[in-house]
Amino acid sequence: MKRNLMIVGLTVLLSACGFQLRGTGDNTFALQEINLKARDAYGATVNDVRSALENRGLKVHSGAPYSLILASERENQRTATYTSSARTAEYQLNLALEYQIQGQNNLPLLTRKVEVQRFYVQDQNNLVGSQQEAQQVKAEMRREMVQQLVQQLSSITPERLQTLEQEAGAKADADAQALDAERRARAATPQQSPLQLPLRNQ
Repeated sequence: MKRNLMIVGLTVLLSACGFQLRGTGDNTFALQEINLKARDAYGATVNDVRSALENRGLKVHSGAPYSLILASERENQRTATYTSSARTAEYQLNLALEYQIQGQNNLPLLTRKVEVQRFYVQDQNNLVGSQQEAQQVKAEMRREMVQQLVQQLSSITPERLQTLEQEAGAKADADAQALDAERRARAATPQQSPLQLPLRNQ
């Protein structure tokens, strides 16, 4: 009993000092730095992702060896239920974010997607309030989507990225060699002269 209490007390003390055992923390990153790119460089999603990464101790800058690319973000809305008068009563919202991790020379190493789904009720007697609720739901969905992204990134180790980079480099070399061989074969193949037809006398 005393030993268990001592272990618990030591763990609490170390946690208070900022020390965290590997694998026991929430969203603990093995990587120390990463570059962040997105089509909409000033959008809400990229800003939320940057803040989430920096708040968890990651240094986000353009000189990092690996890049996180927010490739595409899609929003889909459809009617889920109707009222008795066939007017929309409930909407289903879907947010999906596809991202990619790139290594040196912009080689794609890993492509994944996170997706969030929610429902909200539209009040026909209070359309302004319904629109405000929809915006609030979207903001909550974006935060949840970013949290999923952060959780997935936290499970990727430098060793895993190095392996993926080696595989991507080998594939790129093989593709380049195949393209070069095809180009040489095409250059070595004699080109057939166009058929010359005799001119007919007028």
